[in-house]
Amino acid sequence: MIDNNDKEEMNRNLLSGRIEANLFRSRFIFIIGEIEVRLAKLVVGQLVALSHESSHDPIYILLSSPGGHVESGDLIHDMIKFIDSPVYMIGSGWVASAGTHIFLSVPKERRFCLENTRFLIHEPSGGIGGCATDIQIQAREILKMRDRLAKIISRETGQSFEKVRLDIDRDHWMSAQDAIEYGLLSRVIRHISDIR
Repeated sequence: MIDNNDKEEMNRNLLSGRIEANLFRSRFIFIIGEIEVRLAKLVVGQLVALSHESSHDPIYILLSSPGGHVESGDLIHDMIKFIDSPVYMIGSGWVASAGTHIFLSVPKERRFCLENTRFLIHEPSGGIGGCATDIQIQAREILKMRDRLAKIISRETGQSFEKVRLDIDRDHWMSAQDAIEYGLLSRVIRHISDIR
């Protein structure tokens, strides 16, 4: 005999399955929250599956993130470039740090945001600890990462490397309009019909 709790659980699972199937058919991927390994694995799997399903149909990514683990952001950034399907990036809420790195993975003409989006670029930070030699090694690696990310921001926005390095020295917040002027995105959209 199935009790009410089991029925509720079955209904939740059924609804969840329907939502996932509809999301797959809509070709939307959500990157919401902190960028970390589990999220990166999920997003990369969705990218590969959708591109395999149809390499010609676009994939839409809705991105709202405070940032997080840089290497997880690298994985998503690189995989977006790797697959055949064209990807459209839509920022909403906030696009910050490693989130901005992912946002910049598509050509500027396919980078959009909703009207209340804020953007943040800054240099990477890390938890440095251990003995003095390890601290030196970690500090060197953070500086290499900072320069690598600054080069990507420079290349994708058209800003000079020197300007980007100066801008990311501290938190550099931008409104949607500021981000357009900086070169982070092409335009603000208000409805999906603005890009379809």
